[in-house]
Amino acid sequence: MLKITNLSKKYKNNDKYSVKNLNLTINEGEIFGFLGKNGAGKSTTIKSLTGIIPFNEGQITICGFDIQKDPIHAKMNIGYVPDDHAVYDNLTGAEYVTFMGNIYGVSKVEIEKRMQKFAKLFSMTNSLDKQIKSYSHGMKQKICIIAALIHNPRFWVLDEPLMGLDPQSIAEIKDYMVEHKRLGNSVFFSSHNIDLVEKLCDRVGIMHKGQLLEVIDLKEFAKTGKSLEEYFLNLTKN
Repeated sequence: MLKITNLSKKYKNNDKYSVKNLNLTINEGEIFGFLGKNGAGKSTTIKSLTGIIPFNEGQITICGFDIQKDPIHAKMNIGYVPDDHAVYDNLTGAEYVTFMGNIYGVSKVEIEKRMQKFAKLFSMTNSLDKQIKSYSHGMKQKICIIAALIHNPRFWVLDEPLMGLDPQSIAEIKDYMVEHKRLGNSVFFSSHNIDLVEKLCDRVGIMHKGQLLEVIDLKEFAKTGKSLEEYFLNLTKN
């Protein structure tokens, strides 16, 4: 699903690498969590694999498509939810989702069908015809998620997706992450919520100072009886 090989990214006028020599594989049918303190390199990795920013070294493939050499086909397989609600506030929710569906070449009939399905799942049915600028934080997050899923992507990428959401919204999004996995797809999300990651994910990667320190199989880790939070804090304390 995702293969990152020797990824390195250094921003202009910065002596240090934001991400250095990162190697990571995410399989079909898994939920993968990405943990790290602020500045660890999580968002840089996500923006690199989604094609938002260029990188200095390495290779990234999504469903076998190289994000640099074949960005269109790679991005057709990605559903990306950013951490900043980058939407068109003057559009209604329905207009925005339709716009995103058109970009991905989804038919009008399928856009309407999928939009109604996801609106029901995320309690947004009565909000689709309202302008996005009237939405709450949680509603904006959910319309971004619906727009990211409108083309049925195999690889769903979310950057801090549950930040500031109410319990009902969190539950709805978590449930669909599990459903997306059940359908044979993959979910990759960054988070500071270690308890959520531990309960929801199959594996987790720990980033620190631009490097991937460890990838943990959470079923195997659970057998140790250790606390993931304590393990994470000890691993990233220096």
